[in-house]
Amino acid sequence: MDFALTPEQQKLQQEIRTWVDAEIRPQAEQLDESGAYPVEIMRSAAARGFTTITLPQAYGGMGLGAIEECILMEEASAASAIVGISLITIYQAQTMLQRYGSERVKSHFLPQFREGLVSSYALTEPKHGSDIRTLDTKAIRAGESWVLNGRKAFITSASAAGLFVVLAETGVGVSVFVTERDRAGVSLETPERSETVGLRNGPHMDVRLSECRLPDEYLIGTEGKGVRQAVEVLDHSRIAAAAISLGIAQAAYSAAERWVMHRKAFDQLIFDFQGIQWKFADMRIAVEAARLLTYRAAWLLDQGELPIEASSMAKVYASEVATKCALEGMQVCGLNGISVSAPFGRYLRDAKAYEVAGGSSEILRNTIAKEIRKAYRGGKRE
Repeated sequence: MDFALTPEQQKLQQEIRTWVDAEIRPQAEQLDESGAYPVEIMRSAAARGFTTITLPQAYGGMGLGAIEECILMEEASAASAIVGISLITIYQAQTMLQRYGSERVKSHFLPQFREGLVSSYALTEPKHGSDIRTLDTKAIRAGESWVLNGRKAFITSASAAGLFVVLAETGVGVSVFVTERDRAGVSLETPERSETVGLRNGPHMDVRLSECRLPDEYLIGTEGKGVRQAVEVLDHSRIAAAAISLGIAQAAYSAAERWVMHRKAFDQLIFDFQGIQWKFADMRIAVEAARLLTYRAAWLLDQGELPIEASSMAKVYASEVATKCALEGMQVCGLNGISVSAPFGRYLRDAKAYEVAGGSSEILRNTIAKEIRKAYRGGKRE
């Protein structure tokens, strides 16, 4: 059992850190204030291959694994979770197309990501949030085409996306489709509640499908198996989501640590107070535990497993640790912690948003409980 990154992974990590320090960190506060999609940063990421780390080399990617994807998400999100959330919607679409798309569809779309294609994972509907088994969006076969009608709501990265992965109900159940932004019948609307307190990568937009005609090959995977396909992609992307939260947690911890190691009160360093030391000990334990959960889940995925329980545990724990570290950072830094010029407010908003987005902690606890029951009944646990 080796917990160390390989030399190749360490090299990639350093390349990402250099890019983050040069292009993301100086803009982090401005990105949060503007609430706009980080177009130029994402173009830069694509040019460096950071949007295609797990994409096979045949399609222009690096052909690496989930661990390398986690390295990217953690390092980028330690500077700005906005970049992390912008990356994850790209990787979600890539994963869906890689796993289930026809060779023709993959050859057409996947190389475009290396050129800067942005995508959105359009599952949520106005009346259906976490419940993707019940959809109002319908797809009807018309000869060798499909005609889609419906509306997707509060879609992350939609303001910049050129490609959407969409769930729709067909005659035999829920199915997955892909459509370009500029296809006839696709339109975007900005709803009243489009802005979020955290993870502000552009307004979360509604995607309306009105008599949107798609070729048969734009049905991704098997008709009626869309829920299973979507959930498998979400199980994968929750590991990346955990890495985003891990980056926030590490950033909050490090910012607080720098303050208490230099600031004095009552003629001694703030860190020298035992009560403060205990807070940092607890934060350190939590961050390292979140890191182990996250990278273990990534390792399992790279071994060919679909770690439903492990990815859910990592997402729940890392997101809650990020919130804890942001709050504790505020507390131990006193007035500096609650200043608008300090980063802790941004960390807190991003961290809390990810306890809800990408699979809420409550839904994921349900998932973990189901896996516990399944393992017990299957005799896998004593």
